[in-house]
Amino acid sequence: MTKNELRKTYKLLRKKLSEDAIETKSLEIANQLLKLPIWEQSFYHIFLTIEEQKEVNTDYILSILSGKDKHIVISKSDFKTFEMAHYLLSDNTVLKKNEWNIPEPTNGIPISTEQIDVVFVPLLAFDKKGNRIGYGKGFYDKFLAQCKPKTIKIGLSFFSSEEEISYINKNDVNIDYCVTPSNIYDFSKY
Repeated sequence: MTKNELRKTYKLLRKKLSEDAIETKSLEIANQLLKLPIWEQSFYHIFLTIEEQKEVNTDYILSILSGKDKHIVISKSDFKTFEMAHYLLSDNTVLKKNEWNIPEPTNGIPISTEQIDVVFVPLLAFDKKGNRIGYGKGFYDKFLAQCKPKTIKIGLSFFSSEEEISYINKNDVNIDYCVTPSNIYDFSKY
């Protein structure tokens, strides 16, 4: 399947998930994350869930990060440049949904990509080599390419891996892990 076919397939699969299934699977993903050797880091970038897209509910991961007293980083997207600006999430951060229903900070303390240790990456599909397919705008590929080489990139998915994603672009950035409700895929060996 092409990237566009995979996008359509996984959007349809997500659409079929009930709210209860999303909550259950999101909690299972958060529990799986606790098994990863990532918790000694300091700065964790996380996407805020686009409910209308039936994405993984990251509230459970936010609770873990808060409980472990980690620095939580969130982003604001610029749809003219397809780049993201990053901000420290604090009690004073005001969130507002943009025109694509992405919750974003309206204020905050800027954080550079070099400070980020771990990135939780949204995706639609991934394969057994750590290739991922997002929504197709390249925001995360640009962002991940700017991170330091040791930044740990973790995809979150409700579904298992594809065997192989064809037509990988030279700008596509692989993930190090992908966590599903029942599995942890480790791509760090590739």
